[in-house]
Amino acid sequence: MSRPTDFARRWFLARGWKPFAFQKEVWAAVKKGDSGLLHASTGSGKTYAVWFAALNRFAKANTLTADNKPRKRKPPAEPLSVLWITPMRALAADTARALEAPLAELDIPWSVGLRTGDTSGSERAHQSRRLPSALITTPESLTLLLTRADAQVALSTLKMVVVDEWHELIGNKRGVQLQLALARLRRWNPQLIVWGISATLGNQQHAQQVLIGDGGVTVQGKIVKDLQVDTLLPPSIERFPWAGHMGLRMLPQVVTEVESSASCLVFTNTRAQSEIWYQALLEARPDWAGLIALHHGSLAREVRDWVERALKEGALKAVVCTSSLDLGVDFLPVERVLQIGSPKGVARLMQRAGRSGHAPGRPSRVTLVPTHSLELVEAAAAHDAVAARMIEPRESPQQPLDVLVQHLVSIALGGGFLPDELLTEVRSAWAYRDLSDEQWQWALAFVRNGGHSLTAYPDYRRAEPDEQGV
Repeated sequence: MSRPTDFARRWFLARGWKPFAFQKEVWAAVKKGDSGLLHASTGSGKTYAVWFAALNRFAKANTLTADNKPRKRKPPAEPLSVLWITPMRALAADTARALEAPLAELDIPWSVGLRTGDTSGSERAHQSRRLPSALITTPESLTLLLTRADAQVALSTLKMVVVDEWHELIGNKRGVQLQLALARLRRWNPQLIVWGISATLGNQQHAQQVLIGDGGVTVQGKIVKDLQVDTLLPPSIERFPWAGHMGLRMLPQVVTEVESSASCLVFTNTRAQSEIWYQALLEARPDWAGLIALHHGSLAREVRDWVERALKEGALKAVVCTSSLDLGVDFLPVERVLQIGSPKGVARLMQRAGRSGHAPGRPSRVTLVPTHSLELVEAAAAHDAVAARMIEPRESPQQPLDVLVQHLVSIALGGGFLPDELLTEVRSAWAYRDLSDEQWQWALAFVRNGGHSLTAYPDYRRAEPDEQGV
């Protein structure tokens, strides 16, 4: 049988790759049982750093028969060991492909499964009977998983949680929802290993504290990504509008830039804007029909999957998209990115730029397309900020009671709870570390009877106490 510590070395040697120092550092940290935060540039190999750390520590290769030959029948997959949390469905599907790649070649009896809003009913039914060895899911789907009456039993074999693109979650209530879910998982398994992954955090210490708490490690990738930012200027500044957000006045220049690229992504900030730009490009160049595509979260799963596959295969010249393709998705053929309008932040601009040249050593290029005159100034500021790597900090919300109430209802559905025990668990989440007794009692009352405003309406009595708790 292969030693567990051989997996990363075998995979990298077979491809003639040499692991980066930060990858080896993550492997060593997980081997010791440490939790931590990995911060490295886009396309540098963060996924394999954490994935092989999990495989090296927890996986074992298939055993051979007595005469040293492979078994004819494939053994059943190992039970759930790793939860991989991702903020987006497109990233979940791409991550699944990346995690599955080494398993067959290294003869590891692990399975990889998806549980997002796109997961079919039949697959959910299968997972209700047996979860895969590695489950890729979103914060919302994880919360729903915790509502199962047998959630603690189903997750009893869980050893490691990976939070991908942590910067995308830390500053909003989805991140708080995840903090509460992790608090529950840690209570069930105090030895649980948790790792966060990001490329664009402006406040790494805070990000680690929120996710890991005290005692975690930070691994910083030293690879400097060549990130090129330029701006597409209008032919006449004097006639450029002072307001507006569509930017169709820049259509001729954008058509020229798309024409000069083998494959590119055209990012917009809204779904409506993406559809308008897609139609405008087709009207300007009807011969591009079938060579350009549209991608946003409201499209059918089959359409989104087709666009993502075609991008990976280099079959599309351009894709007009929204934040649905912002994060971590590995589209090697993409040469450059065009951003229509303001990117709404330095971190987001760097993330979107990283969709091009998504491999170690390859440059990433983003071209800003202003929609009005003030965005010309913003583009210049963004260029300077990226050059100086000045990324805005993102901080976790503190004590959002609406998220807490939702969590209480979820836990009540999952078999109920004892208020005093659950309060200790909730306060172990960073966002609720200073939760007062009064706030806790208000949340409990709201769950029981709808609070002061809705107490007269039976529909809002979401949970009822009994002799065993709530």
